[in-house]
Amino acid sequence: MNCPQCKSSNKKKNGFRRGKQCYKCKDCGCQYVENPKPRSYPNEVKQLCLKMYLNGMGFRAIARVTDIDHATIINWVKEKGETLSDEPQDEELPEITEIDELQTFVGCKKNKFWVWTVVNHWNQGILLWTIGDRSHETFEQIWQIIKCWHSFWYVTDGWKVYPMYIQPEDHLVGKTYMTRVEGENTCLRHYLARLHRRTLCYSKSLDMLKYSIRLLLFYLRFKTIPASV
Repeated sequence: MNCPQCKSSNKKKNGFRRGKQCYKCKDCGCQYVENPKPRSYPNEVKQLCLKMYLNGMGFRAIARVTDIDHATIINWVKEKGETLSDEPQDEELPEITEIDELQTFVGCKKNKFWVWTVVNHWNQGILLWTIGDRSHETFEQIWQIIKCWHSFWYVTDGWKVYPMYIQPEDHLVGKTYMTRVEGENTCLRHYLARLHRRTLCYSKSLDMLKYSIRLLLFYLRFKTIPASV
């Protein structure tokens, strides 16, 4: 049997997996077994794994509990996340808009990213978000949408980027007024293991971070997982 990934016949034996001879491709490094049996999981199992993921468990922790390979669960999250939109879902325009940034990293702690979140002061849920650095170029991506809301007040923590876009008479600065957005950011950290402050889980790719946030926001809003994978 040739490598299923690169089709090379250049292989070596690499132990046994579930009683079958395992091989490793010398060209691309792919590991595989001879004549693998296709595995299909019921939708209920997929839903359960995704709910576990969206309630603070990491991929490998779920794999240890369910005996489902962590790569399979990653693919389910990816498939779901790719189908969801980043567009605001709430039609009600906020009279008071709160804006904040949540710091995380991808790959290593030196590779920092910020999740910019926007909420309605009076309602639960994140209206708008984006991921990038902490520069005005990143904020401008969401400001082009926010400014069309014409809110009475914009509440922020005073980061130097905000005064570049928000007029002083419309700008409230101070953590005292940011309880809603900080609460929503706390939910992100609570429900996604990759965003916990002290954890072995972390984002290996920016795309997986985006897919995870999309899926979590849908789950928190509708209390369910999107339709079957």
